[in-house]
Amino acid sequence: MSVDPWHDVKNEVQNSLEAATNLRASFLRIRSTASANSEELNWARNELKGTLAALDADLEDLEESVRIIEETGGRLFGVEETEVMARRKYVVYVRNQIETMRKEVNDSMPPKSPSTAQMRHSPSLDTEPHEDDQAEWSRLEQQLEVQRQESTLDTISGTLHTLATQASLIGQEVGEHNELLSELEANVDRSGSKLDSAMKKMKHFIRETEETKSGWCIGILIVILCALLLAVILV
Repeated sequence: MSVDPWHDVKNEVQNSLEAATNLRASFLRIRSTASANSEELNWARNELKGTLAALDADLEDLEESVRIIEETGGRLFGVEETEVMARRKYVVYVRNQIETMRKEVNDSMPPKSPSTAQMRHSPSLDTEPHEDDQAEWSRLEQQLEVQRQESTLDTISGTLHTLATQASLIGQEVGEHNELLSELEANVDRSGSKLDSAMKKMKHFIRETEETKSGWCIGILIVILCALLLAVILV
């Protein structure tokens, strides 16, 4: 399985986005009080521009990783289709944030003193859309985390099921081997009994044979002795 670079690059983009958001807040605060040619305002503008440029470069890498997954298919990287869609939404969200902040930076004119109603609905000061985007992305990340956990649990469950099946098969094989060993032991016992019986018969046969040979030898010796006695007497 190929290595998915998304998480490493995404962390860099998220850190850069947070830094840019903080610089944007400082820039807007300074711009609302300082003159257009203020040195402090120029410094804040340049800092924000530099951060946005670095963020844009990191986002290009992040978008490239999403494009590769979309072209090759998420399964090659172990990424589900829903997560690919969420990654694309995150790229679009960061891109919109960059464009919004870049537009504010390029507007070098200091803002007029807004009325209470204008401050409530001013795009540059209204943080509700930004907060809504953050909440939406947090919700998407939570959903992705839940999906990853469910996928991990499914994998673990499948592995445990496979191990249980293998253990059952091993138990059956051990039982069969025990039965074969029991049969072999019984056959060995029967063979041993038959061998003992054969040995007893063999010993009995040898003993009878030895006794028969001894009788014949004695008879022959008696005949020879009688013949010798007759020969002596006759001579």
